[in-house]
Amino acid sequence: MAAPFTNLMRFDIPRQRFYFAGFELWISEFSIIFFALMLLMFIIAASAIIHGRVYCSYACPQMIFSEWSQSVEAWAKRVTQKVLKTPTPKIKKLAGQGLFYAVLLVASVFLAFVFTSYFIEPRDLLGRLLHLDFVTVGGITGATVTLMTFLDLTLVRQKFCTTVCPYGYIQGMLQDKHTLLVSYQDGVGEAKDCIECKKCVRVCEMGIDIRDSPFQIECVHCGDCIDACEDVLRKLGKPGLIHYAWGETPKAVALLEPWYKRWGFRDAKRVVILLIMTFYLVGLGMALSLRRPVLVEINPDRATMFKVLDDGRIANMIRFKLANRTGKTASVRLWVEGLPGAELALPANPVVLQPGETFERTVELRAPFAQDGQDVHHIRILAQSDAARKSDAEDMTFITPLKRK
Repeated sequence: MAAPFTNLMRFDIPRQRFYFAGFELWISEFSIIFFALMLLMFIIAASAIIHGRVYCSYACPQMIFSEWSQSVEAWAKRVTQKVLKTPTPKIKKLAGQGLFYAVLLVASVFLAFVFTSYFIEPRDLLGRLLHLDFVTVGGITGATVTLMTFLDLTLVRQKFCTTVCPYGYIQGMLQDKHTLLVSYQDGVGEAKDCIECKKCVRVCEMGIDIRDSPFQIECVHCGDCIDACEDVLRKLGKPGLIHYAWGETPKAVALLEPWYKRWGFRDAKRVVILLIMTFYLVGLGMALSLRRPVLVEINPDRATMFKVLDDGRIANMIRFKLANRTGKTASVRLWVEGLPGAELALPANPVVLQPGETFERTVELRAPFAQDGQDVHHIRILAQSDAARKSDAEDMTFITPLKRK
């Protein structure tokens, strides 16, 4: 929920920007965007291989807000039963539903605002919301997402996980015999400790019996059944029969294993996964650290080889593109090496760029005529912004006539 407001991760579609870890990336920096998205995708896939459906149970917004919606519905019923003393049960039920829908409507607007802020700048979106904008793309998107969120939290909830969501099915393919599962382990016959209270079944929001199998696609491994079993059997002086386990490894055996196995690194495949994640993380870190805060592109314009100015100086045309990719004002100083007396006909030097501003212009590079018998002079044009530690240099040629006319 905080990510789009802190620029931890956000797509700004109108400005064609991608914000990641506080960096403002342009669409032209696709390699960095690719590394960032690949890292995020691989983290989710790796978590499914090693820790099972930990994303579904503890991080998925759909699951979190579905459970919260059920809690609000139960709270609304308790409040109306407590506050309304005299009305009939039907009126109390209607009042509870009204309170529930009112809270969910406000929550839906807020959640839709958070979601849409991933794609539209939050301050811009807030202005559209306060003016009840239903005309622009941002306003229509916000209204549509609000309606979908309200219907989801009131009607769909966990049904989404078992019918629509593809991630649960993908996790089933990624799991193996060492993946973390919610496992029911009990004896057989006389050694069986289960008292058939079925509290684990009653508390399951997905409507399954964990005793049938830990590999049921509906099971998101939330652990509610673990707590329910512990609560009942602890009163009888017995340990719970449901717990997290690496595959179907017995709990007694798992506690005696080395620390790296208890952390999830149980075979070579998991070590390779860790190395790949490290590779992506290092690659992304290097790409961000080597990124230039101000983009500098300098190219000669050879539509005209050279011009002789009225004062006798020679001019070559140079194309400049300066782009400030930071969130604050930057200034760029430009100068020429290897050509005595040369100057760039810029409106100002240094060039001041506002946040996100791009400066594109073709200007004259002017220099006195040198009677040295050469028509091609090798030079360097350098540019350095106040946000960079070193200057950008572009090697090129300055063309002059062999002799003055």
